[in-house]
Parts: sequence; C-alpha cells; structure tokens
Amino acid sequence: MSHRRPEMGILFARSLALLALLCLLLPCHGKLSTKFYAKSCPGVATIVRSAMAQAVAKEPRMGASIIRLFFHDCFVNGCDASILLDDTPTFTGEKNAGANANSVRGYEVIDAIKTQVEAACKGIVSCADIVALASRDAVNLLGGPTWNVQLGRKDSRTASQSAANANLPGPGSSAASLVSAFAVKGLSARDMTALSGAHTVGRARCLFFRGRIYTEPNINATFAAARQQTCPQSGGDGNLAPFDDQTPDAFDNAYFRNLMARRGLLHSDQELFNGGPTDAQVRKYSGNAGMFATDFAKAMVKMGGLMPAAGTPAEVRLNCRKVN
Repeated sequence: MSHRRPEMGILFARSLALLALLCLLLPCHGKLSTKFYAKSCPGVATIVRSAMAQAVAKEPRMGASIIRLFFHDCFVNGCDASILLDDTPTFTGEKNAGANANSVRGYEVIDAIKTQVEAACKGIVSCADIVALASRDAVNLLGGPTWNVQLGRKDSRTASQSAANANLPGPGSSAASLVSAFAVKGLSARDMTALSGAHTVGRARCLFFRGRIYTEPNINATFAAARQQTCPQSGGDGNLAPFDDQTPDAFDNAYFRNLMARRGLLHSDQELFNGGPTDAQVRKYSGNAGMFATDFAKAMVKMGGLMPAAGTPAEVRLNCRKVN
C-alpha cells in the first residue's frame, strides 16, 4: 500500500488548493471572534468609538439610527452590510424597501468611519463589522451597556429589496407575528422583547403611529393628546415624536415602564404589553434595568451572529455603498 501514499499526498495538496481557491471566490464563513483584527487592524475599535462619540455628541438621535441600521441589516440575509449598497441602473438594493425608505439613516456616518478605517488598514475591515461596532458604541454612548463584539464578517456583493420587505417587521405588527419573525432568525421571545427596548431612544415618523394615537383604545389619553399635537389626522407624515418621551435620548428601561402605562408609541410597541406572551418579560424589565441591559447585550451579540447563506458572494468592500 505504500506506493499509494505519494498519490494521496498529491490529492490532499490539490484539495487544499481547491479549497483555498473557493475561499477566494466565495465566502468561507469562519467563526466570528472578538480578536479577529487584533493583528491586522488593532486600532479599528478605537477609530469607530471616536467617530461615533462625535456623531452622537452632534446629534443624539444618530445613536438610535445606527442601532436600527444594524438591525435592518442583520434581519435581511444576515449581517452582511447589504443595506449599505446604493441602487444602480442595473441593481436594486434594500435602501428603498418599505421599512427603510425615508426612514433608515446614518449611512454618511458609516461612510466617514469607513474612510478613517481604510486610511489605517486598507482593505481589511468589512463594512458589516464597522456597523456592528458602531451599534455597540451607539448604545453605550447613550448610557446603555457595552459588550465584546464578535468580528470577522464579510460584505455581501448583492442585496434584496424583496427580502427586506419580507423580513423586516412593520409598526403594525402583532405580538404573535413579532415572536414568529424573530423565531425564524433563531431569536427567542425574550430576545425580541429585549431588542425592542432599543426604542427607549430614537424617534418615529407620524406616518407610523397616526393610527395608534387616533383609533386604538389601549392608549393613555394624555399621551395620545400630546402626540396628536404634532401628528395631525392628515398631513405631517414626516413629523417626529420620541419613542420614549420620558428620557428620549437615554438608553434605559423607561420604554418598558411606558408600555405598562399604555404609552407605547407604535402599535407594535404596545403589543408587547397587551395581554400577550411578552407581558411578564416587560414587567421584569420595567422593574430591573440591570436585567434589561444584560439581556439586550446578549441579544445584540446573538443577532450579530446571523450570517448570510453559505455560498453568498462576499468581500471586504472598499466603499460601503458599492461592490469592489
């Protein structure tokens, strides 16, 4: 049998060469690691943190926008920066999907961070990893928890507006549909409730909460009247209101206390405390800020682990808005 060993060695070498070639052509999704850039771009976390600190100091709402950007990326074919791709004459991306058009923002902040990261470590750090780091810093800069971000994602070379329309829960979602949408992604009802707590910061457009403040019975009357001042029954679709009018720019657990007082801004917010499966968890978070912070951080890591399907063409984009 010994005369076959050289042949086996040659076959093994060829197999390794073929695998290496496939990894160049297709993403070989390795395990994410908090140390992924420890040698190749050790300063990336500092660059992202500094840029996010400037962005949030200039406009606190931008922190909430970056958190949302991360969610809207990960929920559509995994955390692959597909949401950042601009439309072209031959390509329709996700930016104008129903849940994203005139709503998702912060693209320029990611562009600015990418420029700084590229100057420090050209072609090394993916846009998807920058968004993951930026969302962690956004939460922390607004007073919320921090966590170790798993890194090593690649950027998709494609995007899907239809997938964005199908996968992103809308403001009229029921509790059952929210639980189901998150379950499809491997996220529990507890994860979903914790992640919904991101609505302790940020603003929503009148278009998305008008129906609730004028027609729904499970709403605090004083709260509804206050919201109606800036959201008329017709017109003013783009007028903004804070999700949490108690501490609108502080990442805390006030969102859950608001739900218990029937002061949820969106229908989908109040659904979390409306006699359904998440009521008990809302009660716990409303009385235990530490539990919410811990669960939120864990759920963000879990959501950040959503990966594109095997074989999805990927790369490290040099410009987050277009493929290389």
